[in-house]
Amino acid sequence: MELLNDMALFVEVVKAKGFRGAAEVMGMPNSTLSRRISALEKAIGLRLLHRTTRKVELTEAGQIYFERCKRIVDEARLAHEQLGDMLAQPSGVLRVSLPVDFAITYLAPLIAEFAGLYPGITFDLDLSPRRVDLVSEPFDVAIRIGESENSQLIARPLITLVPYLYASPRYLEVAGVPDTPSDLERHQCLNILRDGTWTLNNGAQTLSVAVGGRFMVNSVGLLRRLATLDQGIVLMHDEIIVDELRNGQLRRVLPEWRGKAVTVYAVTETRLLPAKTQRFIEFLRARLA
Repeated sequence: MELLNDMALFVEVVKAKGFRGAAEVMGMPNSTLSRRISALEKAIGLRLLHRTTRKVELTEAGQIYFERCKRIVDEARLAHEQLGDMLAQPSGVLRVSLPVDFAITYLAPLIAEFAGLYPGITFDLDLSPRRVDLVSEPFDVAIRIGESENSQLIARPLITLVPYLYASPRYLEVAGVPDTPSDLERHQCLNILRDGTWTLNNGAQTLSVAVGGRFMVNSVGLLRRLATLDQGIVLMHDEIIVDELRNGQLRRVLPEWRGKAVTVYAVTETRLLPAKTQRFIEFLRARLA
């Protein structure tokens, strides 16, 4: 590598027709440049330059060496640029851990759009409900709802989700429409949390309401489905039930009241990310913003 650098310095001296101009181009002292070229001549055992007080001229051996050096240096620079372009282009396998229902309902169209933009990337998407270990498992990024328990990981916020209350028109027809949060205590409430309490606020006050029902499940997707099947009221984010709202399977209940907001993060083990991961996170932040 040092020899290649000295060859590049020699080429610059010849092109500049002197040490002073080459030293300015290379950003180094004139004396240092002269010393490096002398060391190069000594290393290869050839006199490359005739030095005078005004200029330098190539020797016959120097002319041959210059032509070869220029070709080698140009090829090395081109290879370096091509390597840099290759490394900067998103490619390879992108391994992502995703929350099941949020990914299927909300992120799937965005992932498809991203895939169309970067055909060099292939995808390994894990939708298991467990939280993967980014330190010991080969994932590039995890999309997580709520903050990470591991403070050593890097969490980049993507979007804040606000849950609201929803039920099917049929359930409300049979059970009645609640008028106040306290009315929820008399309704079937579909809950994913085991404490049986919903914290609601309307911008002016915050209330904790004890809720219960016949179903206690650990799947957001099943809760959503049970709500469409007239089984009760659910507290859920718009982004997860967008289709059910569009087709009228669910409608908002107590519309002025909402649950506690949660943030969706892109979590990585390090800040030093390959292009594929960096572009994916940037894409999601731009779209979700």
